[in-house]
Amino acid sequence: MNKSVLAAIGITFASCSPALAEVVKDHYKMVINKTPYNVEVCEDRRVSGDRTGDALTGAIIGGIIGNNVTKNVDNGGAVGALLGGILGHSNSKTSQGTRKVCFIETRYNESSAQVYSHSTVTFNHEGKQYKLRFKK
Repeated sequence: MNKSVLAAIGITFASCSPALAEVVKDHYKMVINKTPYNVEVCEDRRVSGDRTGDALTGAIIGGIIGNNVTKNVDNGGAVGALLGGILGHSNSKTSQGTRKVCFIETRYNESSAQVYSHSTVTFNHEGKQYKLRFKK
């Protein structure tokens, strides 16, 4: 038989003839509701104290100055870049250690609730037992 016909028969029997309808039962399920919120999290991170960036900046500036000051000397830009790199590295204030790093992190509050899922009706028809699932 078609499920909709059986459902109609079951609901009719459940409401009209209690002797035929054995059980009408509501079923519930647990759901978790998650509510987001943001927090700022700070942590200490190790820094290496790398002076490469300062040396590279010094080399670029030294190369530009060396090319402009020593226009008639061969490799004046290269000598300026070398001296600028050495000065940039030695005058760097970068140091090794720890640094505090902060960032925003999304966390969730969770709450559980019991909500209606579906109902079932169990009945006998022509010597056979049927169980139908439906929503109110």
